[in-house]
Amino acid sequence: MRYLFQGDSITDAGRMHYEDPHNMGGGYPRLLEAELTFGEDCEVMNCAISGSRVVDLLSRWKEHCLNLKPDVLTVLIGVNDVWHELGGRRNGVDPEVFGDVYRILIREAKKALPHIRIILMGAFVTHGTATDPEWETFDREVRIRREITRKVAEEYHLEYVDLQKAFDEAQKDMPAAHWTADGVHPTAAGHRLIADAWKLCAGRV
Repeated sequence: MRYLFQGDSITDAGRMHYEDPHNMGGGYPRLLEAELTFGEDCEVMNCAISGSRVVDLLSRWKEHCLNLKPDVLTVLIGVNDVWHELGGRRNGVDPEVFGDVYRILIREAKKALPHIRIILMGAFVTHGTATDPEWETFDREVRIRREITRKVAEEYHLEYVDLQKAFDEAQKDMPAAHWTADGVHPTAAGHRLIADAWKLCAGRV
């Protein structure tokens, strides 16, 4: 069994050596690798790259997904499609384009790998130093991309993980800063939260 995680810096989590898909970084994919490979003959890969938007995934989809032939593909993308439009950068991805490109990624994966299992995880934000200056925009626009992700999962009969729900529930016990360092990037506890949500969806609990 071959697992592949794709996305942005949340999934990248300090990989640095992007030419090596077995460089797992220090986040939730690393936590899951430890459990998935414990007593099981499987391969776990991470091809996330910090700063990625959905269009960046498309540009490297063949090399960093299709050619690797994963049996289980997990994608977490969407926050940079919003963030890169803020702070004067104006390089985000509009919701319509976000949905269109996401659907292309899924169609290409299912066409090239008919038996692939795909898990989509919805983008999330909490209050923090990166999000609070433009909180209303962050919250609204990430919610829009999250809903698009959920609809894509529904359209293609894929599994969907609502990470915003997981972080919202977690904040009933501990404040946002316990789960994310800046409103976007998870702390160690936040990465464990994501890993646990993934395991619940994937039936690995």
